[in-house]
Amino acid sequence: MSITDLSAREMAHRISTRELSPVDVITSHLERIRHLNPKLNMFITVFEKEALQEAQLAEELLMKGESIGPLHGVPIAIKDLTPVIDRRTTFGSTLFQDHLATHEPTIVKRIKKAGAIIIGKTNTPEFGHKGTTDNQILGPAKNPWNSLLTAGGSSGGSAAAVASKCVPIAEGSDGGGSIRIPSSLNGIIGLKPTFGRVPFDSSPINRFGTTQPFVHYGPMSRTTEDAALLLSIMQGYEPNDPFSVPLPEEHLLNELSNGVKGLTFAYTEDFGLYPCDPIVKAQIEDTIEILRKHGAKVEKVPIQFDMKLEELISFFNKMWYAGLASAYGPLFDQFPQQFSASVSEMIKAGRELSAVELRETEIQRTIVWNTLQSELNHYDAILSPVLGVPAFPYTSEGPASINGRTTSPISDWMMTQLYNCTGHPAISIPAGLTSEGLPVGLQAATTKFNDSLLLQIARTVELEKGFPTPLLY
Repeated sequence: MSITDLSAREMAHRISTRELSPVDVITSHLERIRHLNPKLNMFITVFEKEALQEAQLAEELLMKGESIGPLHGVPIAIKDLTPVIDRRTTFGSTLFQDHLATHEPTIVKRIKKAGAIIIGKTNTPEFGHKGTTDNQILGPAKNPWNSLLTAGGSSGGSAAAVASKCVPIAEGSDGGGSIRIPSSLNGIIGLKPTFGRVPFDSSPINRFGTTQPFVHYGPMSRTTEDAALLLSIMQGYEPNDPFSVPLPEEHLLNELSNGVKGLTFAYTEDFGLYPCDPIVKAQIEDTIEILRKHGAKVEKVPIQFDMKLEELISFFNKMWYAGLASAYGPLFDQFPQQFSASVSEMIKAGRELSAVELRETEIQRTIVWNTLQSELNHYDAILSPVLGVPAFPYTSEGPASINGRTTSPISDWMMTQLYNCTGHPAISIPAGLTSEGLPVGLQAATTKFNDSLLLQIARTVELEKGFPTPLLY
């Protein structure tokens, strides 16, 4: 087994016991990035020199017997929407191609304090505006399972970097599925925590810009233990975030072994809205049988929002477009030629919305909340596919049809936006591979601040069938 095969937790343990050198760990991952990044476009920027310097310092601290953090010497990737102070942060935009960040959010500070070494910034679409990853700086992020296919988005670079073993863990952000979508397509764990559990203080200009829709930071990893470990480092009250909240007492890693025996889950294949390919549904239902085998009761339930898919997507888009227009409109007025056509269209659409239209989205969000929460009042979690399809060509923004049903490529294949309307925690769990060898993700969601249960569900699946990784050399 090579160093890059190890989980973050095992890597950290071997470093702490001096079985592994932080320099060797970082060198091994840098070599793998050099080999695979030209093929997969995962990293916009690699901090090779800085990472090696930090690894040397980490080794010196070990030799001196200094106190170390739980990720001491372990490499991590940070999405290029998330600033890292004094490091190139592009937001996937040519406007910021040479931008050095002057601030960084609490999660980055906590990751550094835990001893992790930020090895690079990962590919993301311009300002994270869609569910696939490409931009005018680097081009498309490609799927390690098949490099002709998409890695998803908007945390596509992070997901591909984890799946390809270029890093054991990565940070992602999720405003409409941007952690869960690429996690499903790349066959890794991706958790969108309860809103408020992990501080989201990325922008010092607009602390209130994370609620329409709810935007979350979260962990991405190849193992459930690593997801629990990274979440435990990210989470916790931060007074500079107006929506940050104190957490219940718990120990995420210890609670992984609690399993699912005696729990009751609701299962929906489509939320009464979305088209779903039978090859996806088959993998989801096989994984649900594992949960039943381990003592959970799973009931298929009809979920009805009393709205069409087009209506749900429409009100969600209004929130998203208004946010883009308010955040980037002034820059668009100055440099319109440096915005992609899709972001330009979203900004223009956002500017046409009235205040009343935007407030009306709150009524529609309430319908979504009431519907999902009423199920969660009776069930421990809701299970569903993450997406209606496995990975598709990276030249496309999505399928034009599913099961003969015409779909909007930019939205109709992702069953993720619902939980950004509500702030419930939701996770993508690897559920197996299609006959063509492509990953499928099981989505699980539960009541607020019960994130630990989602990790227990993931751990149960992992122990039973394992989470396969692509064969890359």
